[in-house]
Amino acid sequence: MAEYNKPRILYLKRILEEKTDEEHPLTTSQLIEILNTEFGIYAHRTTISKDIAALVDFGMDIVTIHSTQSKYFVASRKFELPELKLLIDAVESSKFITEKKSRALIDKIHSLTSEGQVSKLKRNNYVAERIKPDNEQIYYIVDTINDAINEGKKISFQYYDYTGLKKKVLKNKGEIYTLSPYHLVWSGDYYYVMGYSDKKNKVVTFRVDRIAANPKIIEADIVPQPDNFELADVIKKVFNMYDGQEVTVDLRCDNSLMKKMIDRFGEDVKILAYDMTSFRLLTDISVSPNFFGWVFGFGGKVQILAPKEVKEQYRQMIIHTAEEFE
Repeated sequence: MAEYNKPRILYLKRILEEKTDEEHPLTTSQLIEILNTEFGIYAHRTTISKDIAALVDFGMDIVTIHSTQSKYFVASRKFELPELKLLIDAVESSKFITEKKSRALIDKIHSLTSEGQVSKLKRNNYVAERIKPDNEQIYYIVDTINDAINEGKKISFQYYDYTGLKKKVLKNKGEIYTLSPYHLVWSGDYYYVMGYSDKKNKVVTFRVDRIAANPKIIEADIVPQPDNFELADVIKKVFNMYDGQEVTVDLRCDNSLMKKMIDRFGEDVKILAYDMTSFRLLTDISVSPNFFGWVFGFGGKVQILAPKEVKEQYRQMIIHTAEEFE
């Protein structure tokens, strides 16, 4: 008969994985009924026990509860419930993943445990300031960039911008950007691609969710990374992934900020004594409005001592901001 040609043991494996756990074992009769009603497969009691023994030999952790009628359940899986909860938290809190993709991913995570355990995966977390993007192609964009990096090839793409009326438009009238991608960087809950720009003749960054469509991989080898390029050093120098002129700054910092400075620049950052209440910090940074905003955010506890031109830029920014309130 046709039903005997179906891979009974594979359907049995699916039933055990999807429907059983320690709190929800299934009896031999229940397994026979599900095979028959849901998959049109007929099975004897003896074939069930033999199939389960084969699955155990295969490596599945199936526990048998011996009683008047044996019961079975899958005892362990690749992911434990606490691990699945962490994965769901990461997906829900990510600003990089769209709402639609978040729901789809969480449904897939649910499938990694039994139906009876799914209710325990309900999360009650509220993550503040998690505004989701609307670029549904983001998975494929990241995948293409990653392929280009592995193949050592350039990519081309268009980039989004916004008007003052919150209208999404292509930047620079639809300009095609060409990039030699070096790294995908996760920073501030966003993905960035970092690479060498032929147009600007330097290493730049683009936010991945603002790339308009899946990039094209060009049949051209990337420009090799500059000899002095170190990703970890670059990340320390930029603020919120904004490019700017790279300079060495001398900062006067209140002693209470030592931990914050080490968190930002690392333990190897150069620190010098200044006075009893503050210290000097010397480091290379990428000068940008974000850097000045970072300094201002400490409410006067960080002062720019040098270079003179950076100190003047910061002073002019404060003056201009103050004038806006007059």
